[in-house]
Amino acid sequence: MADNLKKKLDCHYRQFNNKSIVPDPVLFPHRYTDYRDIEISAFISSLFAYGNISQILKTLDEIHSIMQNKPYEFALDFSWNTKVFDKLKYRFYTSHDIKLLFYSLNRIYTQYGSLKYLFLLYHFEKEENLKSSISFFVKNITDIMSKKGKATGGIKFMLPDPMKNSACKRMNLFLRWMVRKDNIDFGLWHEIGTDKLVIPVDTHVAKISKRLGLTSGKIINWKMAEEITGNLKKFNPSDPVKYDFAICHIGMNKMNI
Repeated sequence: MADNLKKKLDCHYRQFNNKSIVPDPVLFPHRYTDYRDIEISAFISSLFAYGNISQILKTLDEIHSIMQNKPYEFALDFSWNTKVFDKLKYRFYTSHDIKLLFYSLNRIYTQYGSLKYLFLLYHFEKEENLKSSISFFVKNITDIMSKKGKATGGIKFMLPDPMKNSACKRMNLFLRWMVRKDNIDFGLWHEIGTDKLVIPVDTHVAKISKRLGLTSGKIINWKMAEEITGNLKKFNPSDPVKYDFAICHIGMNKMNI
């Protein structure tokens, strides 16, 4: 049973492990070659990766157009007084939330030089515990945003805390893109081992994972994400999250498993 499931997962991994095969937010950071442009584009793209795929791509295309396809330069030059986002919103995110996101990016790249540096400040101190590291990372970003006002509902949705048992799907997605290296993922944060990653879980991944017997959980939360990841480690202990892109798109495309 387990051998058959591993064969199926490996088959779908090979089938979907091509960034040109399906529309996906990860296509946006693949536009760039500069480390900083990739990192910023990936962070933004992951945070908007919820809802209808066509609307996700439409909104991300608009944001990248506003940045004139120069994410790093745009973040460094960002001014709180800008009005370029005044008419832009996406589901739970208001134009004010989007401005707060870019304000935080401006502060991070001005003070730390990269998102990676900020993340790793705490990661190694806490024995490479991803849950604690994400919590620290999120708290630091929201603290930066708080200088422009109290966190809104949109910001709390944008940057959830795994310590409150959120599955943190979008943050785990961003980390997958940054840490893993293959045709989809960039492998820019090589300081973090792929065995430390936790699978990004949303309704699609949860549904498919239940059908595959990878989880018995009923609520999508951090515990479910760890359970699915733990079961995938049985097939690939050093890189369990390699199957995420395939599982996600099996769910999106309603393919047979």
